[in-house]
Amino acid sequence: MKPVFEHPWNLNEAEALVLQQQLAKKVIAQDALSDIKYIAGCDVAYDDKNDLQIAAVVVLDSGTLDVVETSVVQDVSHFPYIPGLFSFRELPSLAKALDAIKTIPDLIVCDGQGIAHPRRFGLACHLGVLFDIPTIGCGKTRLHGQSVVPGLKRGDHAPLIDNEEIIGNVLRTQGNVKPVYVSVGHKISLKTACDWIIKLSPNYRLPETTRHADHAVRMALKRE
Repeated sequence: MKPVFEHPWNLNEAEALVLQQQLAKKVIAQDALSDIKYIAGCDVAYDDKNDLQIAAVVVLDSGTLDVVETSVVQDVSHFPYIPGLFSFRELPSLAKALDAIKTIPDLIVCDGQGIAHPRRFGLACHLGVLFDIPTIGCGKTRLHGQSVVPGLKRGDHAPLIDNEEIIGNVLRTQGNVKPVYVSVGHKISLKTACDWIIKLSPNYRLPETTRHADHAVRMALKRE
């Protein structure tokens, strides 16, 4: 799986900020999906001892949620940890993992933010724009915006708001558990994104895409 749009990665912080603001204009925050047969989850973990990062992409069957294919790569990050510029640190490794898969997903769920971001361009947006694929940001924690606490039932949600703009939903995927933070990545509406996150979370707080990708990187770290 190859990106349809590429840009340099050897950027400093100021250059990355400018590029982020430019690419944010390319985000499509409405449904532009075909039939969803395969859904991928992605995650990155860090091996600080060996100065490595492990990136995983796991492709699931959208109907059964069974794992179809897994790709795991080791890489070295060349961009420092800077809040709000997370994608410049992790996406080069994820792109290598995506390059290795044979089963092309119709939708990708990122363990991170989409437009629920100070400049409306989190990891899910960046990946979606580069690969021209529908993406969803599903974060464990809030990066940006304010909301009230959603109801306690599965499916309850509250809008995540920044400057009177709805940038995501705080979504309860299971009753009486902590919510997740869902936002548009690319080529999908917020409602459809939330519907998919609920479908992908039949038993646990986190969607199966995230759970399998997280498991893949953890197992790879144990082997190091």
